Amino acid sequence: MNNAFATTQSIGTYTNGCLSDSVALPIDGTGYQVMRLSRERIYGHPNLIQFIQNLGQTVATEHASNLLIGDLGQRHGGRTPSGHRSHQNGLDVDIWFSLSTANTLTDHERETLSATSMLASSDKIALNEWTSAHEQVLKTAAQLPDVERIFVNPIIKRELCKHAEPNNRAWLRKIRPWWKHDDHFHVRLSCPKDNPHCEHQEPLPSGDGCGDDLAWWFSFEATHPVKGKESASAEPPAVPELCRQLLKN
Repeated sequence: MNNAFATTQSIGTYTNGCLSDSVALPIDGTGYQVMRLSRERIYGHPNLIQFIQNLGQTVATEHASNLLIGDLGQRHGGRTPSGHRSHQNGLDVDIWFSLSTANTLTDHERETLSATSMLASSDKIALNEWTSAHEQVLKTAAQLPDVERIFVNPIIKRELCKHAEPNNRAWLRKIRPWWKHDDHFHVRLSCPKDNPHCEHQEPLPSGDGCGDDLAWWFSFEATHPVKGKESASAEPPAVPELCRQLLKN
């Protein structure tokens, strides 16, 4: 399609944006396989595609396994019909914690296999599922310069805080606790430097995130949210004008 942009552009925010000239992630690559092909959420910014392929190479080399890739975004980004509030500007990807040793999954397996939760209960890690390989994959991903944040369940963040080396904890700053995320981790890349219409997220707090910020997620306030605090009927924000033009064209 004709496009006003010469290169791929992430536009707007992660939760209200779009993507010009997206790139499709090949459904199979060294160290990764894409799941849920029927959703057609395999598109992203080239930086995101490169990140997934690089991480896959590392997983194949160091762990003799494959990453199972969930959602990236839609062809032009924007709001999805279900499942996500973010994943709109081509810089987000969900990666299952399940590590596969299968050479190539069938289409049926990609649609029917489920991601495995890393939790044994509402407040404990599943020691029969969680391994040092999971910690190493998260550490490797967090140390890559383009990575802005990685969202995991608060219990997983707590587990990482317990085992991180005292003199090598800077990467933990990018690991952010968030609701759910017990069976996958959500990687978010920074806005590319040559994408002027991409809106940066607020900077991360200083420190490794293992102190009071993490403790809040286990407080009564966090574990017993007040229902109806936010109106479900609240109007979504206006779509950026550049996204309106992109979808119109």
